[in-house]
Amino acid sequence: MEVVTVTRNKDLNNEFTDNDRYDVVVVGGGAAGLSAALVLGRSRLRALVVDAGEPRNAPSDHMQGFLTRDGMAPAEFLALGRQEIARYGVELVRDRAVDVTRDADFTVSLAGGRTVRARRLIVTTGLKDELPQVPGVAERFGRDVLHCPFCHGWEVRDERFGVLATSPMSVHQALMVSGWSDDVTLFLHTVAEDELSDDDLRRLAAAGVKVVPGEVAGLQTENDRLTGVRLADGTVHDRSVVFVAPKAVPQTGLMERLGAELRETPVGAYPVVDPTGRTSVPGVWTAGNAMGFAEQVVHAASGGYRAASAVVGDLIMSDLDAAVAD
Repeated sequence: MEVVTVTRNKDLNNEFTDNDRYDVVVVGGGAAGLSAALVLGRSRLRALVVDAGEPRNAPSDHMQGFLTRDGMAPAEFLALGRQEIARYGVELVRDRAVDVTRDADFTVSLAGGRTVRARRLIVTTGLKDELPQVPGVAERFGRDVLHCPFCHGWEVRDERFGVLATSPMSVHQALMVSGWSDDVTLFLHTVAEDELSDDDLRRLAAAGVKVVPGEVAGLQTENDRLTGVRLADGTVHDRSVVFVAPKAVPQTGLMERLGAELRETPVGAYPVVDPTGRTSVPGVWTAGNAMGFAEQVVHAASGGYRAASAVVGDLIMSDLDAAVAD
């Protein structure tokens, strides 16, 4: 692969070979990371994408709502992205960034043993979904167990929906999915009836959502299709789709090692950023689900572009200021 060599990285430590020195290292090779890499490559910077190969949407057969890419398989989308960044000399390595330190620049240690240096970092490590420990949920996640009506609602419209409640916020999910089906049942599971407010009950009634108390014991299937939700008391409710809200686990390990400021949200702790994705750590940007739970693929791609554009400008101005100082 042809690599674009840029002399701006001449100030990196001499102990590293040219092959291990980059203007920018992007950690994470999903939509946000690849979009950032595309901008960096087109800006004639030497960039490396470190990709552990664990995209959040891997269980899904298709992604929706991305203009011109609606219905495309996530794996195909990523493959096309990798081809595009390669045209501009951006390198991609299948590895995991396990540590990072910062002095004048950044030293990134990879699980495979390689160590690389970079003047700037863009962290797009995303998040992981922790699913409720209900038999059948993990096995069917991304098929007929879903979490986002914007991602999958059209494909399952007018089917018999169930919503597996894991917190009082699941009421909001049940109300939202009622826009795609008139047949919605909210299974309270681990939520007590008295945890629902009067407003919750009024809205559920207005939306025609049936509320069923009791713990869910598992999902019932037939011919590899979801057919029902089984309660602990043995009763089965016919359902063909179940929506669930996974627990979001942001992958903030690198950010924490760098001492980035995090903000607590109802769906996890995320870095404090400015509108470009710049974190509290000088020289570090973030994008995609690494900066928030609700970043869909289209948002992640946009955020990666925005972060990379800011990094390019930051490096250009830094080099010009250094030249003036000399």
